[in-house]
Amino acid sequence: MFHGPGEALTIEEFPLPKLRDGEALVRVSLCTICGSDLHTFTGRRSTPCPTILGHEIIGRIADLPPGEPLTDLRGRVLTVGDRVTWTVAASCGECFFCGSGFPQKCDELFKYGHERIAPGHALCGGMAEFCHLSAGTGILVVPDHLSDEAACPVSCATATVAAAVDSVPPLSDGIVLIQGAGMLGLTAAAMARSLEAAHVVVADIDPRRLERAGEFGATDTVDASAGAGELSRAIGELSADRGADVIFELSGSVAAIESGLDCLRIGGTYLWAGAVTPSAPLALAPERLVRNLWTLRGVHNYTHRDLDAALSFLSERGAEFPFESLVEDVYPLCEAQAALERAGACGALRLGLRVESE
Repeated sequence: MFHGPGEALTIEEFPLPKLRDGEALVRVSLCTICGSDLHTFTGRRSTPCPTILGHEIIGRIADLPPGEPLTDLRGRVLTVGDRVTWTVAASCGECFFCGSGFPQKCDELFKYGHERIAPGHALCGGMAEFCHLSAGTGILVVPDHLSDEAACPVSCATATVAAAVDSVPPLSDGIVLIQGAGMLGLTAAAMARSLEAAHVVVADIDPRRLERAGEFGATDTVDASAGAGELSRAIGELSADRGADVIFELSGSVAAIESGLDCLRIGGTYLWAGAVTPSAPLALAPERLVRNLWTLRGVHNYTHRDLDAALSFLSERGAEFPFESLVEDVYPLCEAQAALERAGACGALRLGLRVESE
């Protein structure tokens, strides 16, 4: 249990829930530590407490309610023992935002790893032996050929990138710039390459992450610490000075966004998904947007369709890239405190918490 920034995690026991229609109980196999978990742990992000952190989770169905069979997003009837992943949040399906195609902004949103522990729904995050899935959660059975390590981040990082890719024009034959070579950026590079982008340019300030970008489809890398001029020069050389067709901003840095604007061609699309914590405002003259016919899009979380697309990508193309290696170490659940502290200190793309089966 997480009680707040600076406070030690505690180990608590709760009774297993009595399931209602549409719910499920999953025995957790692996939970990976996402950047937003670290933001909560260190106080950069506010989360109701006490809670159980963790939302990148994979496990096996341990119990189902009686009555109507529960199916996954592809119509498969779920049974005890199925290895599954699920959406980062559960939605009501009935409010204005659900009806408008934005279930991730549901009026009654329940977000795993981000909710206060409540009576009857204590097991609300991945850093536990079990996770209690609410009605309205999109569930998918995970193919046997995907390891836990490769598949676990699909419910956050991979699905978020799938949503981003779905929000921009086709990438084939285009020049794609990806700002940030973290979990999101490397996944975006792999997807862009799989969609036959002509050039996949990855920019980051960390040379170790840039080295990995080539393993995930990057055709070119740029050291962002060299300044905005170096990035603009590199994109200009590849595009006959037109600029990138599509840019994915996945670092959350305002400075990166401002440098990216100088690299976007007339009629280009700029997708922002990394800026999920408070920051300084962006300086953008409206005339630039108008005269350059730019499209600026934001993506936050994702829909059920995006989780399906992300799992399909990993299942069909994931073996071409070393996704499993991005989970750099796995700790036992009882060492969650040490894992969170190390993840924040060492800059690992992902560390995991393993829950041993009975």
